Amino acid sequence: MTLGISPDAWAAVALSLRVSFWAVALSLPVGIAIAWLLARVEFPGKQLVNGIVHLPLILPPVVTGYLLLLTFGRRGPAGAFLHDVFGITLAFNWTGAALAAAIMAFPLMVRAIRLSIEAVDPGLEEAAATLGACRARVFLTITLPLAAPGILAGAILAFAKAMGEFGATITFVSNIPGRTQTLPSAVYAFLQVPGAEGSAIRLVLISIAVAMGALVASEVLARRMARRRTGA
Repeated sequence: MTLGISPDAWAAVALSLRVSFWAVALSLPVGIAIAWLLARVEFPGKQLVNGIVHLPLILPPVVTGYLLLLTFGRRGPAGAFLHDVFGITLAFNWTGAALAAAIMAFPLMVRAIRLSIEAVDPGLEEAAATLGACRARVFLTITLPLAAPGILAGAILAFAKAMGEFGATITFVSNIPGRTQTLPSAVYAFLQVPGAEGSAIRLVLISIAVAMGALVASEVLARRMARRRTGA
């Protein structure tokens, strides 16, 4: 059953799910670390780090995509290094789409996780530390479990943002069907073709269904985590 959607459009849906998954999976550990740093540690330049983290929310997505192209393109410093040393090409490849989506979604992820960590009672962490637990153990056994619902919320927000990312992605990796064409790019492509509005609407409905499904799943998981934490 194709629902009147072409194979290329289904490929765009599948690629969007793939890109969003890896964007979240690879950035989540970094997001947790940065969120904890901003929530629990005072250091010189903290506001600068916070500003850099939230910069993708302020910059136009096309600007972010262009900066990625300059940095990670084949002639960019990071892109040339990755290609020459590891044989990895990000520009005009789906891996570049995952990088662009991760960067655009990162501020939302970090903000949600940071707020969740800040809501954890520092007294509990101090009590564990006085009993001999090192900072890493306090984080793994106290902070991380209590902040789990916020971490889940941050991951879901990032996934949804990655699914809808368009400007930075199309600038960095273009809109190549079957290779870099994500769901938003496919919708944009259909809107440029007279009479293809129906296909665009069907993809929009799929996008809405995926986003709603992710939100419902996150709510269910968050409630289960809360029940387990309270022992209910």
